[in-house]
Amino acid sequence: MTIYFYVEREKPYGCFSNFSAHGFMLDELYWATSEHYFQAQKFVGTPYLEKVRQTKTPKDAANMGRNRSLPLRSDWEQVKDDVMRNAVLQKFRTHADIREILLITGEEVLVENSPIDYYWGCGKDGSGKNKLGQILMEVREVLRNGD
Repeated sequence: MTIYFYVEREKPYGCFSNFSAHGFMLDELYWATSEHYFQAQKFVGTPYLEKVRQTKTPKDAANMGRNRSLPLRSDWEQVKDDVMRNAVLQKFRTHADIREILLITGEEVLVENSPIDYYWGCGKDGSGKNKLGQILMEVREVLRNGD
């Protein structure tokens, strides 16, 4: 079976969304969502990291992170998967309730059912890379094996 998730308000798997309100500490800072962390990492070493971190909503963080008039770090394409993996792992390490939801999925395939994202999600036609789903399955395995 395949478990599809997309927006944070979908139960019970909405917690798999990077927009879900499950904050955590990482890099000695508090992040309201994994989206805040992910988008801010595009601007390491600049004041924009803190501006993204302090945005009110994950949507605001995403919009700022996607603003190409801002100075994107030069190695972003090489590090973005690891950045996402770190954020997702820390989110699920921090929150026992959603960690349990992830672990209960067993061996199910997890798919971000985004109609617009062909990298992190499956895209409108299902041909996307589903990188977020893959990372969630990796994190599930790490958590299952006790880190």
